[in-house]
Amino acid sequence: MPDKKFSFEVNRTSSAPPSALFALETDGARWSSWARPLVVQSGWERQGDPAPGGIGAIRKVGLWPLLMREQTLEYEQDRRHVYTFAGPPAPVRDYRAEVIFTPTGEGGTDLRWSGTFRERIPGTGAVTLRILHAVIKLLSAQLVRAAERGEVR
Repeated sequence: MPDKKFSFEVNRTSSAPPSALFALETDGARWSSWARPLVVQSGWERQGDPAPGGIGAIRKVGLWPLLMREQTLEYEQDRRHVYTFAGPPAPVRDYRAEVIFTPTGEGGTDLRWSGTFRERIPGTGAVTLRILHAVIKLLSAQLVRAAERGEVR
């Protein structure tokens, strides 16, 4: 039986400019300042190009000993960030997430955070999808609030 692919998408609108949301979402060291209670610890395992969060960067987010490692695959300043899980304890296979920051006519941002994955353990995909979708809904709401409060570097 072939692997089943699962996907989710979360859309939000913010009054903050794309640069503010992008700066917060791509800065692995700052996640613990805006993404609590889901992310209590955050930092860099490796910085990318451009530093710190560009291509090849690996951010660590979560709570020790369960820190998720996320590697940047594509990086378009203030427009788009694509990342994947970079090893254990990844709960899924072939995870790929894309965050798109589109400017609105009023100076704000339309945010689209989507992802796809394959289940690691047969039969767990639907439950994992519900969990990941809920997590991204919460994180995207917190990201928007932080950017609108001006919590940018």
